[in-house]
Amino acid sequence: MLKKVEEVGSSKSTFFELLGGEERGVENVRNLVETFYDIMDSDVKAKPLRAMHQPDLTEAREKLFMFLTGWTGGPQLYIERYGHPMLRRRHLPFAVDESARDQWMYCMIKAMHQLGFEDQLMAKLAEQLYGVADFMRNQ
Repeated sequence: MLKKVEEVGSSKSTFFELLGGEERGVENVRNLVETFYDIMDSDVKAKPLRAMHQPDLTEAREKLFMFLTGWTGGPQLYIERYGHPMLRRRHLPFAVDESARDQWMYCMIKAMHQLGFEDQLMAKLAEQLYGVADFMRNQ
């Protein structure tokens, strides 16, 4: 069960703690990533974004799970395995424009809705993820 955000931004809680902390945080981040990629893989609105990825999404799912676990304040799984994420550099081979950013955000917000994230948590998480997604733009 996700923790309720009483006043977004007023707490020192990390997103990982709000997503269940040590008890359920990893599972909830995994569910978010799996739902995100399921949407990206099947929703016609994300077809151009899906086309930027390999046919097999297994590696992408694992890397995003590992990255988001650490990014939300949980264990630094990605850094432990791969080092610094260097997100912008890793995305340079892809034409990431406003449309790609918006498709990524569409899939992420839809995933949060499907998983029943509390509105305030979803809004704050989406706001922070938008900053990351927008930083990936290279076109």
